[in-house]
Amino acid sequence: MKLYLNDCGMLSAVANDRHAILKSIQSGDRTGLMLSEEFSSHPVYIGEVKAELPVIADKYSVYNCKNNQLLLAALNQIQPTVDGMIKRYGADRVGVVIGTSTSGVHNTELAISSVAKNNIKPEQFHYKQQQLAGGADFLAQVLGLKGPAYAISTACSSSGRAMASARRLIALGYCDAVIVGGADSLCQFTVHGFDALQSLSAGLCKPFGQHRDGINLSEAAALFVLSKQEGEVELQGIGASSDAYHFSAPDPEGSEVISSMKMALTDANKMPEQIDYVNLHGTATPLNDAMESSAVNKVFGRHVAVSSTKGMTGHALGAAAALELGLCWMLLTSSDEQGLLLPNINDDPIDASLPGLNFVQQGQKLGGRINSCQSNSFAFGGNNISLIIGRNNA
Repeated sequence: MKLYLNDCGMLSAVANDRHAILKSIQSGDRTGLMLSEEFSSHPVYIGEVKAELPVIADKYSVYNCKNNQLLLAALNQIQPTVDGMIKRYGADRVGVVIGTSTSGVHNTELAISSVAKNNIKPEQFHYKQQQLAGGADFLAQVLGLKGPAYAISTACSSSGRAMASARRLIALGYCDAVIVGGADSLCQFTVHGFDALQSLSAGLCKPFGQHRDGINLSEAAALFVLSKQEGEVELQGIGASSDAYHFSAPDPEGSEVISSMKMALTDANKMPEQIDYVNLHGTATPLNDAMESSAVNKVFGRHVAVSSTKGMTGHALGAAAALELGLCWMLLTSSDEQGLLLPNINDDPIDASLPGLNFVQQGQKLGGRINSCQSNSFAFGGNNISLIIGRNNA
């Protein structure tokens, strides 16, 4: 059964809608990553969404947090398509699957701080604001949906795993369409946590760079409409694996990462040379980039164009997979006949000790329309996902 990604809405630290995000990333714009002490005890580079976010109505006040505002902003971009799906299939045949790793935990941090200082819990605080499934529940409530609505939380692969779960809902006959994607918002919990792991970069992150030293945390939201209704972009392949090598470090051999990429290719009935572009997980940590470059080289060799866009978006954790798949979706829906690609921006020489890959330079073009993209996302505990999308009938 063929399934299609009929629409995409997203916002990030780079820009506030999909067209502006694509343009900024193709130009190598890093201005969304800024030095801040808002979520940490010392200045660190983060990517914060600065858009004026939609107000959550009073009747949904138990869900009122930035994470759900990000989801609502992304939903607003695809509202006509969503409405059309509900009209076509019925509210009971449309589901919601959201990936997240923090949900509205920042609201909990503010509530705990208030209790510690004043012994008063803020009146507007509700547990649903931090509940991992709160975003899916919120969207279902806003849209009046009666289909399945739940969340997937597998750290940095969450919204990619959500895509696999959404496809399964349709394949099993539970839904005809699914609103699927993810959102994560910045909070002290994640910033301090990654700082404790010594995983934060001292400056702007350097994916696959010689002097890479860690990530820049960020926030984002991206939502898709996945359905049986034929569209321009087809969800062609999904590969998922788990190596369970270490709580936070990747298996340096990357055997299960290789497995996930190959599984996606088999699912899509494609050979590696049929993929035009691979969006790498590319966190800019020494261990991930060494593992991933080796794994990608073993699957694709040096020909396929590759890049990590985290040098501009930062690492949006649970929303990263959906955001990066959204960038691939934009490449596939572009009318650009020369295929302007997404550059690997790091302001640093590529680490010469890594296997040689075709890292995209700013302004680099495929030389024809981009027809097929693969996107990788990996997570703590070795939770891996690789997704392939392509132009319909390309």
